[in-house]
Amino acid sequence: MDVNGAVAEGFEPVREAFAANFEVLGDRGAAVAVYRDGHKVVDLWAGTRDVDGADGADPAAPWEQGTAQIVRSATKGVAAAALLLLHQRGELDLDAPVGAYWPQYKAAGKERTLVRHLLAHRAGVPVLDRPLTPAEAADPDLGAAAVAAQAPAWEPGTDHGYHAQTYSWLTGELVRRITGRTIGEYIADEIAGPVGADLWLGLPRASHARVGRVGQVDAPAHRGALRTRPKPAVTAAYADPASLTRRAFAAITPLPDENDPSYRAAALPASNGIATADGLARFYASLIGEVAGGVRLLRPETMELARREQSSGPDRVLVVNTRFGLGYMLHGAASPLLSPTAFGHPGRGGALGLADPESGIAFGYVTNGFRTSVTADPRAQALLRALRTALAAGR
Repeated sequence: MDVNGAVAEGFEPVREAFAANFEVLGDRGAAVAVYRDGHKVVDLWAGTRDVDGADGADPAAPWEQGTAQIVRSATKGVAAAALLLLHQRGELDLDAPVGAYWPQYKAAGKERTLVRHLLAHRAGVPVLDRPLTPAEAADPDLGAAAVAAQAPAWEPGTDHGYHAQTYSWLTGELVRRITGRTIGEYIADEIAGPVGADLWLGLPRASHARVGRVGQVDAPAHRGALRTRPKPAVTAAYADPASLTRRAFAAITPLPDENDPSYRAAALPASNGIATADGLARFYASLIGEVAGGVRLLRPETMELARREQSSGPDRVLVVNTRFGLGYMLHGAASPLLSPTAFGHPGRGGALGLADPESGIAFGYVTNGFRTSVTADPRAQALLRALRTALAAGR
Protein backbone atom coordinates (compact mmCIF):
# COMPACT_ATOMS: atom_id res chain seq x y z
CA MET A 1 0.00 0.00 0.00
CA ASP A 2 1.40 3.38 -1.03
CA VAL A 3 0.98 5.91 1.75
CA ASN A 4 0.87 9.51 0.57
CA GLY A 5 1.53 12.68 2.50
CA ALA A 6 4.05 13.65 5.13
CA VAL A 7 4.83 13.53 8.82
CA ALA A 8 7.03 15.87 10.84
CA GLU A 9 10.19 14.49 12.40
CA GLY A 10 9.35 12.37 15.41
CA PHE A 11 5.90 11.36 14.19
CA GLU A 12 7.09 8.45 12.03
CA PRO A 13 5.30 5.87 14.26
CA VAL A 14 2.00 7.30 13.06
CA ARG A 15 2.95 6.65 9.43
CA GLU A 16 3.93 3.07 10.32
CA ALA A 17 0.65 2.46 12.14
CA PHE A 18 -1.34 4.00 9.28
CA ALA A 19 0.32 1.67 6.77
CA ALA A 20 -0.35 -1.29 9.07
CA ASN A 21 -4.04 -0.40 9.16
CA PHE A 22 -4.16 -1.32 5.46
CA GLU A 23 -1.80 -4.28 5.60
CA VAL A 24 -3.14 -5.88 8.79
CA LEU A 25 -6.47 -4.30 9.73
CA GLY A 26 -7.96 -4.16 6.25
CA ASP A 27 -8.55 -0.45 5.72
CA ARG A 28 -9.79 0.30 2.17
CA GLY A 29 -9.37 4.07 1.99
CA ALA A 30 -8.53 6.41 4.84
CA ALA A 31 -6.71 9.52 5.99
CA VAL A 32 -5.26 10.78 9.27
CA ALA A 33 -4.19 14.27 10.28
CA VAL A 34 -2.61 15.56 13.47
CA TYR A 35 -2.01 19.13 14.63
CA ARG A 36 0.27 20.11 17.48
CA ASP A 37 -0.04 23.59 18.96
CA GLY A 38 -2.02 24.66 15.90
CA HIS A 39 0.46 23.38 13.30
CA LYS A 40 0.01 20.28 11.17
CA VAL A 41 2.50 17.50 11.94
CA VAL A 42 0.79 14.53 10.26
CA ASP A 43 -1.08 14.49 6.94
CA LEU A 44 -1.45 11.02 5.43
CA TRP A 45 -3.85 9.32 3.04
CA ALA A 46 -3.98 6.02 1.13
CA GLY A 47 -6.24 3.54 -0.63
CA THR A 48 -9.28 4.18 -2.78
CA ARG A 49 -11.78 7.02 -2.55
CA ASP A 50 -14.74 4.60 -2.68
CA VAL A 51 -15.00 1.63 -0.34
CA ASP A 52 -16.07 -0.61 -3.22
CA GLY A 53 -13.14 0.58 -5.31
CA ALA A 54 -10.91 -1.72 -3.29
CA ASP A 55 -12.89 -4.68 -4.61
CA GLY A 56 -11.98 -4.05 -8.21
CA ALA A 57 -14.31 -1.27 -9.28
CA ASP A 58 -13.27 0.16 -12.61
CA PRO A 59 -11.81 2.66 -12.32
CA ALA A 60 -10.70 2.42 -8.70
CA ALA A 61 -10.27 6.13 -8.03
CA PRO A 62 -7.46 6.77 -5.56
CA TRP A 63 -7.93 8.61 -2.30
CA GLU A 64 -6.47 12.06 -2.83
CA GLN A 65 -5.44 14.86 -0.55
CA GLY A 66 -8.75 16.54 0.24
CA THR A 67 -10.91 13.43 -0.15
CA ALA A 68 -13.81 13.65 2.32
CA GLN A 69 -16.11 11.04 3.83
CA ILE A 70 -19.21 10.89 5.97
CA VAL A 71 -18.07 10.69 9.60
CA ARG A 72 -21.29 9.61 11.30
CA SER A 73 -21.37 10.53 15.00
CA ALA A 74 -18.06 12.37 14.85
CA THR A 75 -20.42 15.11 13.64
CA LYS A 76 -21.74 15.44 17.20
CA GLY A 77 -18.54 17.15 18.32
CA VAL A 78 -18.97 19.83 15.66
CA ALA A 79 -22.64 20.33 16.57
CA ALA A 80 -21.68 20.72 20.23
CA ALA A 81 -19.28 23.50 19.29
CA ALA A 82 -22.15 25.40 17.68
CA LEU A 83 -24.06 25.46 20.99
CA LEU A 84 -20.93 26.24 22.99
CA LEU A 85 -20.14 29.13 20.67
CA LEU A 86 -23.64 30.52 21.21
CA HIS A 87 -23.10 30.19 24.96
CA GLN A 88 -19.73 31.93 24.70
CA ARG A 89 -21.36 34.82 22.86
CA GLY A 90 -24.07 35.20 25.51
CA GLU A 91 -26.89 33.97 23.27
CA LEU A 92 -27.51 30.64 25.03
CA ASP A 93 -27.68 29.84 28.76
CA LEU A 94 -26.64 26.25 29.39
CA ASP A 95 -28.59 26.21 32.65
CA ALA A 96 -31.81 27.54 31.15
CA PRO A 97 -34.73 25.23 30.39
CA VAL A 98 -34.84 24.14 26.77
CA GLY A 99 -38.41 25.42 26.73
CA ALA A 100 -37.19 28.98 27.26
CA TYR A 101 -35.93 28.89 23.65
CA TRP A 102 -38.26 26.24 22.27
CA PRO A 103 -41.68 26.41 24.00
CA GLN A 104 -43.07 23.29 22.30
CA TYR A 105 -40.37 21.20 23.98
CA LYS A 106 -42.05 21.56 27.38
CA ALA A 107 -44.57 18.82 26.48
CA ALA A 108 -44.84 15.33 28.01
CA GLY A 109 -42.90 15.99 31.21
CA LYS A 110 -39.84 17.68 29.69
CA GLU A 111 -40.39 21.18 31.10
CA ARG A 112 -37.42 20.85 33.49
CA THR A 113 -34.96 19.73 30.81
CA LEU A 114 -31.95 22.05 30.74
CA VAL A 115 -29.83 22.89 27.72
CA ARG A 116 -26.84 21.17 29.33
CA HIS A 117 -28.91 17.97 29.59
CA LEU A 118 -29.17 17.84 25.79
CA LEU A 119 -25.41 18.15 25.36
CA ALA A 120 -24.60 15.58 28.07
CA HIS A 121 -27.06 12.91 26.83
CA ARG A 122 -29.20 13.37 29.95
CA ALA A 123 -32.37 14.60 28.25
CA GLY A 124 -34.11 11.21 28.41
CA VAL A 125 -35.29 11.20 24.79
CA PRO A 126 -32.88 8.85 22.95
CA VAL A 127 -35.82 7.10 21.25
CA LEU A 128 -38.91 8.02 19.27
CA ASP A 129 -42.12 6.07 19.77
CA ARG A 130 -42.66 6.44 16.03
CA PRO A 131 -39.37 6.36 14.15
CA LEU A 132 -38.89 8.77 11.26
CA THR A 133 -38.19 7.69 7.72
CA PRO A 134 -34.99 9.07 6.16
CA ALA A 135 -37.05 11.63 4.22
CA GLU A 136 -38.87 12.72 7.39
CA ALA A 137 -35.62 12.86 9.36
CA ALA A 138 -34.16 15.27 6.81
CA ASP A 139 -37.03 17.71 7.43
CA PRO A 140 -36.02 19.84 10.45
CA ASP A 141 -39.64 20.74 11.19
CA LEU A 142 -40.73 17.10 11.41
CA GLY A 143 -37.70 16.06 13.45
CA ALA A 144 -38.14 18.91 15.92
CA ALA A 145 -41.84 18.18 16.31
CA ALA A 146 -41.14 14.49 16.97
CA VAL A 147 -38.68 15.06 19.82
CA ALA A 148 -40.77 17.89 21.27
CA ALA A 149 -43.78 15.57 21.56
CA GLN A 150 -41.80 12.56 22.83
CA ALA A 151 -42.22 11.51 26.46
CA PRO A 152 -38.84 10.94 28.15
CA ALA A 153 -37.63 7.44 28.98
CA TRP A 154 -36.34 8.73 32.33
CA GLU A 155 -36.67 11.96 34.24
CA PRO A 156 -34.44 14.45 32.39
CA GLY A 157 -31.21 15.21 34.21
CA THR A 158 -31.30 12.14 36.48
CA ASP A 159 -29.46 9.64 34.26
CA HIS A 160 -27.67 9.41 30.93
CA GLY A 161 -27.97 7.39 27.74
CA TYR A 162 -26.54 8.01 24.29
CA HIS A 163 -28.92 10.01 22.07
CA ALA A 164 -27.64 8.37 18.90
CA GLN A 165 -30.08 9.94 16.42
CA THR A 166 -32.31 12.35 18.36
CA TYR A 167 -29.26 14.52 19.11
CA SER A 168 -29.77 15.83 15.57
CA TRP A 169 -33.07 17.57 16.25
CA LEU A 170 -32.30 18.51 19.85
CA THR A 171 -29.22 20.51 18.89
CA GLY A 172 -30.37 21.60 15.45
CA GLU A 173 -33.63 23.12 16.63
CA LEU A 174 -31.94 25.09 19.43
CA VAL A 175 -29.57 26.68 16.93
CA ARG A 176 -32.42 27.46 14.57
CA ARG A 177 -34.56 29.00 17.32
CA ILE A 178 -31.74 31.25 18.51
CA THR A 179 -30.11 32.26 15.22
CA GLY A 180 -32.80 31.82 12.57
CA ARG A 181 -30.30 29.70 10.62
CA THR A 182 -30.13 25.94 10.21
CA ILE A 183 -27.33 24.34 12.16
CA GLY A 184 -25.66 23.45 8.86
CA GLU A 185 -25.65 27.11 7.84
CA TYR A 186 -24.40 28.17 11.26
CA ILE A 187 -21.51 25.67 11.18
CA ALA A 188 -20.54 26.80 7.67
CA ASP A 189 -20.63 30.49 8.60
CA GLU A 190 -19.26 30.48 12.14
CA ILE A 191 -17.06 27.38 12.40
CA ALA A 192 -15.88 25.74 9.18
CA GLY A 193 -15.43 29.00 7.29
CA PRO A 194 -13.45 30.97 9.89
CA VAL A 195 -11.31 27.95 10.83
CA GLY A 196 -10.66 26.94 7.22
CA ALA A 197 -11.83 23.39 7.95
CA ASP A 198 -13.12 21.13 5.21
CA LEU A 199 -16.26 19.90 6.93
CA TRP A 200 -19.92 20.20 6.03
CA LEU A 201 -23.27 19.52 7.60
CA GLY A 202 -25.41 19.50 4.51
CA LEU A 203 -23.03 18.79 1.62
CA PRO A 204 -23.15 21.48 -1.09
CA ARG A 205 -23.54 20.23 -4.65
CA ALA A 206 -20.22 21.78 -5.66
CA SER A 207 -18.37 19.44 -3.27
CA HIS A 208 -20.02 16.15 -4.28
CA ALA A 209 -17.04 14.97 -6.32
CA ARG A 210 -14.72 15.18 -3.31
CA VAL A 211 -16.69 12.67 -1.26
CA GLY A 212 -16.19 8.92 -1.53
CA ARG A 213 -18.65 6.07 -1.16
CA VAL A 214 -18.80 4.43 2.25
CA GLY A 215 -19.92 0.96 3.29
CA GLN A 216 -19.79 -1.74 5.92
CA VAL A 217 -16.71 -3.98 5.78
CA ASP A 218 -15.69 -7.02 7.77
CA ALA A 219 -12.59 -7.04 9.93
CA PRO A 220 -9.95 -9.30 8.36
CA ALA A 221 -8.98 -12.54 10.06
CA HIS A 222 -5.25 -12.70 10.63
CA ARG A 223 -2.81 -14.55 12.77
CA GLY A 224 -2.39 -12.96 16.16
CA ALA A 225 -5.56 -10.90 15.88
CA LEU A 226 -7.08 -10.01 19.22
CA ARG A 227 -10.49 -11.63 19.52
CA THR A 228 -12.86 -9.57 21.60
CA ARG A 229 -16.44 -10.35 22.44
CA PRO A 230 -18.95 -7.83 23.73
CA LYS A 231 -20.43 -8.41 27.15
CA PRO A 232 -23.60 -10.55 27.10
CA ALA A 233 -25.68 -7.57 28.27
CA VAL A 234 -24.48 -5.51 25.30
CA THR A 235 -25.21 -8.33 22.84
CA ALA A 236 -28.66 -8.81 24.32
CA ALA A 237 -29.44 -5.08 24.14
CA TYR A 238 -28.57 -4.85 20.45
CA ALA A 239 -30.59 -8.02 19.74
CA ASP A 240 -33.75 -6.87 21.54
CA PRO A 241 -36.02 -4.72 19.33
CA ALA A 242 -37.67 -3.27 22.45
CA SER A 243 -34.44 -2.16 24.14
CA LEU A 244 -33.43 1.48 24.37
CA THR A 245 -30.29 0.48 22.48
CA ARG A 246 -32.05 -0.82 19.40
CA ARG A 247 -34.70 1.88 19.50
CA ALA A 248 -32.16 4.70 19.83
CA PHE A 249 -30.23 3.67 16.74
CA ALA A 250 -33.52 2.95 14.93
CA ALA A 251 -34.99 6.43 15.49
CA ILE A 252 -34.52 6.70 11.72
CA THR A 253 -36.03 3.62 10.07
CA PRO A 254 -35.13 2.21 7.62
CA LEU A 255 -31.45 3.06 7.83
CA PRO A 256 -30.57 5.84 5.38
CA ASP A 257 -28.48 5.22 2.30
CA GLU A 258 -25.37 7.14 3.32
CA ASN A 259 -24.24 7.41 -0.30
CA ASP A 260 -27.49 9.02 -1.46
CA PRO A 261 -26.88 12.67 -2.45
CA SER A 262 -30.19 13.70 -0.90
CA TYR A 263 -29.17 12.24 2.46
CA ARG A 264 -25.78 13.93 2.31
CA ALA A 265 -27.45 17.24 1.53
CA ALA A 266 -29.52 17.02 4.73
CA ALA A 267 -28.27 18.50 8.01
CA LEU A 268 -28.40 15.82 10.70
CA PRO A 269 -26.00 16.91 13.46
CA ALA A 270 -25.98 13.46 15.06
CA SER A 271 -24.83 11.48 12.10
CA ASN A 272 -24.26 12.82 8.61
CA GLY A 273 -21.52 15.41 8.72
CA ILE A 274 -18.84 15.07 6.05
CA ALA A 275 -15.20 15.94 6.60
CA THR A 276 -11.64 15.39 5.57
CA ALA A 277 -9.23 14.11 8.21
CA ASP A 278 -7.52 17.49 8.08
CA GLY A 279 -10.85 19.29 8.49
CA LEU A 280 -11.69 17.25 11.58
CA ALA A 281 -8.25 17.72 13.13
CA ARG A 282 -8.13 21.43 12.28
CA PHE A 283 -11.56 21.93 13.85
CA TYR A 284 -10.39 20.31 17.10
CA ALA A 285 -7.15 22.29 17.01
CA SER A 286 -9.25 25.47 16.97
CA LEU A 287 -11.01 24.42 20.18
CA ILE A 288 -7.80 24.31 22.24
CA GLY A 289 -5.68 27.03 20.64
CA GLU A 290 -5.01 29.09 17.56
CA VAL A 291 -4.64 27.32 14.25
CA ALA A 292 -2.39 28.68 11.53
CA GLY A 293 -3.98 32.01 10.65
CA GLY A 294 -4.69 32.99 14.24
CA VAL A 295 -8.21 31.59 14.64
CA ARG A 296 -9.43 30.09 17.92
CA LEU A 297 -13.09 29.13 18.31
CA LEU A 298 -13.46 28.53 22.03
CA ARG A 299 -11.96 30.61 24.79
CA PRO A 300 -10.04 28.59 27.43
CA GLU A 301 -12.86 28.88 29.95
CA THR A 302 -15.41 27.63 27.41
CA MET A 303 -13.18 24.73 26.46
CA GLU A 304 -12.73 23.79 30.12
CA LEU A 305 -16.50 23.89 30.54
CA ALA A 306 -16.96 21.65 27.51
CA ARG A 307 -14.75 18.89 28.87
CA ARG A 308 -15.95 19.00 32.46
CA GLU A 309 -17.62 15.70 33.28
CA GLN A 310 -21.42 15.85 33.18
CA SER A 311 -22.31 12.16 32.80
CA SER A 312 -20.48 9.06 34.00
CA GLY A 313 -21.25 5.41 34.59
CA PRO A 314 -23.61 2.88 33.02
CA ASP A 315 -25.07 4.26 29.81
CA ARG A 316 -28.73 3.31 29.43
CA VAL A 317 -28.36 3.05 25.65
CA LEU A 318 -24.82 1.81 25.00
CA VAL A 319 -24.93 -0.52 28.05
CA VAL A 320 -21.29 0.19 28.93
CA ASN A 321 -19.78 2.83 31.17
CA THR A 322 -19.46 6.12 29.30
CA ARG A 323 -18.32 9.60 30.23
CA PHE A 324 -19.56 12.82 28.63
CA GLY A 325 -18.77 16.48 28.99
CA LEU A 326 -20.90 19.02 27.14
CA GLY A 327 -21.28 17.33 23.78
CA TYR A 328 -17.99 15.43 23.91
CA MET A 329 -17.01 11.96 24.99
CA LEU A 330 -14.31 11.86 27.62
CA HIS A 331 -11.51 9.33 28.00
CA GLY A 332 -12.59 5.99 29.46
CA ALA A 333 -12.48 2.23 28.96
CA ALA A 334 -15.34 2.25 26.44
CA SER A 335 -13.94 5.17 24.47
CA PRO A 336 -10.15 5.45 24.91
CA LEU A 337 -8.82 8.78 23.71
CA LEU A 338 -5.25 10.05 23.54
CA SER A 339 -4.97 10.70 27.27
CA PRO A 340 -7.15 11.24 30.35
CA THR A 341 -7.29 14.97 29.53
CA ALA A 342 -8.56 14.49 25.97
CA PHE A 343 -12.09 15.04 24.67
CA GLY A 344 -13.67 14.28 21.32
CA HIS A 345 -16.17 12.09 19.52
CA PRO A 346 -16.02 8.88 17.49
CA GLY A 347 -18.19 8.03 14.54
CA ARG A 348 -19.73 4.58 14.76
CA GLY A 349 -17.51 2.06 13.04
CA GLY A 350 -14.63 4.31 12.04
CA ALA A 351 -14.04 8.05 12.26
CA LEU A 352 -12.59 9.83 15.27
CA GLY A 353 -11.84 13.44 16.13
CA LEU A 354 -10.35 14.66 19.39
CA ALA A 355 -8.24 17.27 21.13
CA ASP A 356 -5.89 16.99 24.08
CA PRO A 357 -5.15 20.38 25.64
CA GLU A 358 -2.34 18.99 27.80
CA SER A 359 -0.22 17.90 24.82
CA GLY A 360 -1.61 20.47 22.35
CA ILE A 361 -2.64 17.64 20.01
CA ALA A 362 -5.67 17.60 17.73
CA PHE A 363 -6.42 14.43 15.77
CA GLY A 364 -8.70 13.42 12.89
CA TYR A 365 -9.16 10.03 11.24
CA VAL A 366 -11.70 9.26 8.50
CA THR A 367 -12.31 6.05 6.58
CA ASN A 368 -14.72 4.74 3.96
CA GLY A 369 -14.96 1.26 5.50
CA PHE A 370 -17.20 1.02 8.57
CA ARG A 371 -16.87 -1.77 11.15
CA THR A 372 -19.23 -2.92 13.89
CA SER A 373 -17.45 -0.96 16.63
CA VAL A 374 -19.34 1.94 18.19
CA THR A 375 -16.84 3.92 20.28
CA ALA A 376 -13.39 2.34 19.86
CA ASP A 377 -12.50 1.35 16.30
CA PRO A 378 -9.27 -0.72 16.20
CA ARG A 379 -7.77 1.33 13.36
CA ALA A 380 -8.24 4.66 15.14
CA GLN A 381 -6.95 3.10 18.35
CA ALA A 382 -3.82 1.85 16.57
CA LEU A 383 -3.11 5.39 15.39
CA LEU A 384 -3.60 6.78 18.89
CA ARG A 385 -1.15 4.23 20.33
CA ALA A 386 1.41 5.26 17.74
CA LEU A 387 0.81 8.92 18.52
CA ARG A 388 1.36 8.27 22.22
CA THR A 389 4.61 6.53 21.34
CA ALA A 390 5.76 9.49 19.26
CA LEU A 391 4.88 11.98 21.98
CA ALA A 392 6.62 9.93 24.68
CA ALA A 393 9.79 9.65 22.58
CA GLY A 394 9.83 13.38 21.97
CA ARG A 395 9.67 14.40 25.60
